[in-house]
Amino acid sequence: MNQTYGVVAVSAAVLATLLIGSAGLRVSRTTSDFYVASRSVPPYLNAMAIGGEYLSAASFLGIAGLVAAQGVEMLWFPVGYAAGYLVLLAFVAAPLRRSGAYTLPDFADARLESGAARRVAGVLVVGVGWLYLLPQLQGAGLTLGLVTGAPHWLGGVLVAVVVALAVAAGGMRGITYVQAFQYCLKLIALLVPAVFLAVAWHGDPGPAGAVDEPPAFRRSTQVTVESTVRVRIDTPLRATATGAVDGKDYTGGRLDLDPGVHEIRAGTTLRFPPGAPVPERADDGRRTASSWAAPLSGGRDEHPLYSTYGLICATFLGTMGLPHVLVRFYTNPDGRAARRTTVIVLALVGGFYLLPPLYGLLGRLYAPDLLLTGTTDAAVLVLPQRLVGGTGGDLLGALIAAGACAAFLSTASGLTLSVAGVLTQDVLPSLGVGRFRLATLLAVAVPGTVSVAAGKLPVAHAVGLAFAVAASSFCPLLVLGIWWRGLTAPGAVAGLLTGGGSALTAVALTIAGRPAGGWPHALLAWPAVWSVPLGFLTMILVSLATRDRIPAGTEAAMARLHLPERPAGPDAPTARRGVRTP
Repeated sequence: MNQTYGVVAVSAAVLATLLIGSAGLRVSRTTSDFYVASRSVPPYLNAMAIGGEYLSAASFLGIAGLVAAQGVEMLWFPVGYAAGYLVLLAFVAAPLRRSGAYTLPDFADARLESGAARRVAGVLVVGVGWLYLLPQLQGAGLTLGLVTGAPHWLGGVLVAVVVALAVAAGGMRGITYVQAFQYCLKLIALLVPAVFLAVAWHGDPGPAGAVDEPPAFRRSTQVTVESTVRVRIDTPLRATATGAVDGKDYTGGRLDLDPGVHEIRAGTTLRFPPGAPVPERADDGRRTASSWAAPLSGGRDEHPLYSTYGLICATFLGTMGLPHVLVRFYTNPDGRAARRTTVIVLALVGGFYLLPPLYGLLGRLYAPDLLLTGTTDAAVLVLPQRLVGGTGGDLLGALIAAGACAAFLSTASGLTLSVAGVLTQDVLPSLGVGRFRLATLLAVAVPGTVSVAAGKLPVAHAVGLAFAVAASSFCPLLVLGIWWRGLTAPGAVAGLLTGGGSALTAVALTIAGRPAGGWPHALLAWPAVWSVPLGFLTMILVSLATRDRIPAGTEAAMARLHLPERPAGPDAPTARRGVRTP
């Protein structure tokens, strides 16, 4: 990719974010403006903002990379991400808006009349928010480093600074317009190049089979391995090598590899002839899927059906518990508008997710070298130059770079906003716009610092952990809190700690590499199958054991959640028990 074009595109995306965010200074004056945009955001604008903050870099770049590397089984990710809004629409959207809350801790306090439930929910919101912010900042460093050549740490710092300025300037009202703009930019950044790539693919006189196993290099290709990697090949392979392979040094000479596992040292450059199969990475010593087109091929998992169910549970139910998504439903004028917002979000998100799989397919065909280097997330960025080439390819690549930058900025903005809201209400001494801006700096400073310090943190695991913890904690709290009168504060606290804590422990052990295989590994790597029911069961059993602790205002709270309400004016605060209002 042309770095000059990339720098210009990224700079334009950052500048547009700051300009639109600064406009919020003229329209955001009250605490309600900063928290929930005075509950006056229309459904279409709110839906675009949700699409902007929800479609993170994991969606913009990661899904294409996963499809290219592991096959159609990875399509369960976009299916789960989009279908999660069906659960929101059916069970949560309208009642959550009617609760009159500003944040998830507000909801817990208002529904259960419990300071303990509020504090536990607040800790989990901050934890999930920071956990999700970290991969956004680290992914920004990796992408901006590829696009502009800047050091990896600089990208994370840049995104943190821009997000802090945009959120602190306009709060929820200002960031709504920023995120709506960023959704449009991301959609255009994938849609326009996809048209040109599809035309180029159609015009290819000899397109390779998309599901060939293993994939092959279409032309003579030079690959430089940045870190030491072990590969497995099934047939004899000939190449040219400069570096060290299997402990032997080469200086541009011929390399003949027999079937088996081989080690390629960092810094080694290999040149493969046309038609040569792409060596399969074998870093963990276990064989990957044999068929790219098998929907339950399982990848590196020994129990693919269970892993698929674990992924579905985490994505379907985790969406319901993401604090930066839920806070958006507080900004609607009423419950009916919240439902309309969710329906529009389904259309916007579903339409967007039609595009990344196409990039994954084309990446497998035209950028197979990324499979060897393990950088398949870059497939979206490099395809314009591979298929179109010339100035046209550079311009399309720059457009994609701007969209990727918008993906980092929009999701990080939403997460920062949700964390700052909780910090302002439950940690800092008093309410007010000044405290909100201070909380914004704190909300982004912690993950920003960790992002710089933890250079090699496995980003994919961090995203999966955030979804698993959200599904196991907030999903039971919201569903039972909205639909069951018998929920008590001790039950909610026990369920939050048990469900969220078990998911956190399970995936943390997986990141640490223990256990290495078998059912223990599958159960811990995909905990949502058992941790979500565990959270529900704990809340129900403890609530039944503490029936005398059912809040006195439960009937009034349930009526408020389920009875239709008259639309409130933009400046009409909701003064309800347990909900802090400006």
